[in-house]
Amino acid sequence: MDDDILTVQNVNKTYDSGHTALKDVSLSLHRGEILALLGPNGAGKTTLISIICGIVRATSGRVAVDGHDTVHQYRAARRMIGLVPQEIVLEPFESVYDTVRYSRGIFGARPNDAYIESLLKRLSLWDKKSAITKELSGGMKRRCLIAKALAHEPRILFLDEPTAGVDVELRKDMWDTVADLKTHGVTTILTTHYIEEAEAIADRIGVISDGRLLLVEEKASLMKRLGRRQVRLMLTAPVNTVPEALEKYGLELGPDNSLIYNYNEDEPQVAALLADLSAAGFTLRDVETQKRSLEEIFVELVRSANGDGA
Repeated sequence: MDDDILTVQNVNKTYDSGHTALKDVSLSLHRGEILALLGPNGAGKTTLISIICGIVRATSGRVAVDGHDTVHQYRAARRMIGLVPQEIVLEPFESVYDTVRYSRGIFGARPNDAYIESLLKRLSLWDKKSAITKELSGGMKRRCLIAKALAHEPRILFLDEPTAGVDVELRKDMWDTVADLKTHGVTTILTTHYIEEAEAIADRIGVISDGRLLLVEEKASLMKRLGRRQVRLMLTAPVNTVPEALEKYGLELGPDNSLIYNYNEDEPQVAALLADLSAAGFTLRDVETQKRSLEEIFVELVRSANGDGA
């Protein structure tokens, strides 16, 4: 069986206004993975999700969900997808249970009360099953939206800014929910402004800017490749220039009699640097280390793509 449950091939979208929202986007999504799609406002995240879900028609290109073309085999493709939109849209006077059961019926799935019960319990909604949705807290409403999206047992879940406006505690609960869904074989694609979400739960990171998909890469590989580390070597004696014996390390002068060493995780030379530093007659007073965050990597990629420099 093909490991890719979603394929997006050379998708472009230009609206009637002339605005081009997506530019030759290609993407594959593996079964059971969590992909975080990062991008600034207007980058094309929601447009891409809308095209995959069949809400918006691409100008050109092709999308297939588990082998089903989203245009020519729309019903089969859409049944594979659950979508949690940015906005909280629930029937205010329906109970949680009826709301979720109704969503299952919309997609033609046979009634399955045992599954609905299991789903609501998994999302910590079972004790709220009889509550009308307007009485739910913001966090519970988000959970109800996820339950609606999963009611027909889709294999892909799209979360479009699921924690927008949600407090830190509820955000953490949402991350735990997504991680739990992964254990049940659900593939998730998440768009977010909260980069710590991507860092916490994603298997792969995608970065989109100005309608172009800049990269899609394993999180660990991306952090290793671009996650530069910095070592600040604080010396006991004053230093005004980088010693000739240490020039090969590309050191920079830092404040308070220090030398700064920047390196990528896949090419560390810290041990050799410390040995050469000692051989050159310098004594360390203290050492500080820092690691570049995913947010810093994201900002640099977007700036570079927009021609703003690193």
